[in-house]
Amino acid sequence: MGRSASGLARAARHVSWYWASLLGDNHYRRYLDYRRRAHPGEPVLSERDYWRRRYAADPGGRCC
Repeated sequence: MGRSASGLARAARHVSWYWASLLGDNHYRRYLDYRRRAHPGEPVLSERDYWRRRYAADPGGRCC
């Protein structure tokens, strides 16, 4: 029974990750991870500024 429960939990995590990726919920977190790896110690954009720049760079890419 424990094995099937852990499989179900893993599947739920995968679905959650996929859904967050589709909606863009994890884009800012991925940006922070990248900046820490590639440019350690340098300042990063606030989440608000990140989204402003992202939408300004591709105004036609928004669905709404």
